[in-house]
Amino acid sequence: MIERALSPASIQSMLQTLRTHEAQASQLPALIDPNKSVHENKPAGFSELVANAVGQVNQLQVNARDLQDAYDRGENIALTDVVLGMQKSSLAFEATMQMRNKVLKAYEEILNMPV
Repeated sequence: MIERALSPASIQSMLQTLRTHEAQASQLPALIDPNKSVHENKPAGFSELVANAVGQVNQLQVNARDLQDAYDRGENIALTDVVLGMQKSSLAFEATMQMRNKVLKAYEEILNMPV
């Protein structure tokens, strides 16, 4: 299992995921409300970033469900759009779960470090 996690393809995949998240995080300051005072205009914390990421995953799942419901009702929606929406939401959820697992593993490793 560890050999698979340390394979070059796996490492490249993780690096690409991190770069994608870094690019998304760099766009967050543009989302800050300009009407807030200077003191309230601080960088987003870790909890805010996690909440935003979970919110985005939730929105993808809601959109996929809406597309599926509309297709089931017989509206003029292509099946490919429904499948793509479902795949996007599934991949986003899986990526979120993998990130959660990595954070928990890192936390457990820190807890088990000798002092």
